[in-house]
Amino acid sequence: MALTQHFDFLHVIAGMLVGVLVGLTGVGGGSLMTPLLVLLFGVSPQTAVGTDLLFAAMTKIAGSAVHGKRETVDWRIVRRMACGSVPAAILTLGFLSWFGKIGNSTEHLIMTSLAVLLGVTAIAVICRKWLLRLAHDIDPARPRSRVLAGTVLLGAAIGVAVSISSVGAGAIGMTVLLVLYPKLPVARVVGSDIAHAVPLALIAGFGHWIIGDVDFALLAVLLIGSIPGVVIGSYLSSHASDRILQPLLACVLAVSSWQLFLKANAGEKHAPAPTTAQSVSIAGEAAAKQP
Repeated sequence: MALTQHFDFLHVIAGMLVGVLVGLTGVGGGSLMTPLLVLLFGVSPQTAVGTDLLFAAMTKIAGSAVHGKRETVDWRIVRRMACGSVPAAILTLGFLSWFGKIGNSTEHLIMTSLAVLLGVTAIAVICRKWLLRLAHDIDPARPRSRVLAGTVLLGAAIGVAVSISSVGAGAIGMTVLLVLYPKLPVARVVGSDIAHAVPLALIAGFGHWIIGDVDFALLAVLLIGSIPGVVIGSYLSSHASDRILQPLLACVLAVSSWQLFLKANAGEKHAPAPTTAQSVSIAGEAAAKQP
C-alpha cells in the first residue's frame, strides 16, 4: 500500500535523470536528489537525507559494476579515501543521533549545511579546469606523502559532509580527486569516486535508518528509475560533452543551493507561535499566581 501511495512517474523520472547523471559524471546522487526531494516533493530534510543515502548506495552499486567491468576503478584510491571517510561517518552519525534530540535545530542544521555544500560544489564544478592546471605537476604513479594525506583527509571530509547532508561524495570528491591525480584518466577517477561512495553511503544510510530517517517506499520508487539510468549513463560516460554538462550541472546546483538557503532561513524566521490554548493556559497560570 505504501509503495502505491508513493508511486508516480515524477518520482521515477527524477530517479532516472539523477541516475543518468551519476553514471556520466559521478555527480548528482546527493547534490541533486536531496534538493529534489525537499523542494519538489516536499519531503522533510532528515528523511530526504536518509532516503537519498541508500538511494545513492544502490544506484552507485550498479554504476560501480559497469565501471568495474570496464576496468575504470582505481582500488588504491578507493582504499585511501575509505580510511578517512568510514571513521568520520561513524563519528558524525553518533553526533547526529545525540544532537537530533534537540528538535527543530537539527532540521535547520541539515538545510543550512546542504545549501552551503551545494554552493561550494557548484563553484568547484565551474573552477575544475583551473584547479587541474594548479595541480598539473603531481605524478599519480608515485604519490607523494601530501597526496596520500590529502586523499585520506578528503575521505574524512566527505564522510562528515555525506552523513550530515548526503552531499559531497560526487561533485566535491570528483573535483578534489582530479586535483590530486590530474594525470589519471577522467573515466578512472569517475569510477573510483563512484566505487568509494558505495560503502560510505551504505554506512551513513544505515545510521540514518537506525535514527528513523528513511522512507523505504519512496526509495523503492526512485530506484525503479535510477538503476536503468545509471547503467545507461555509465556506458555513455565516454561520449558526454563537458562543455554542456558542467555548466548545466553548476547552474542546477547553484539554484538548488539558493532555494534551500531561503527555505532554511524562512523556517527559522517563522517559528511556530504559541497556540490559543497555550496562551490561555499561560495567562491563567499568571492570574492564579497574583495575590
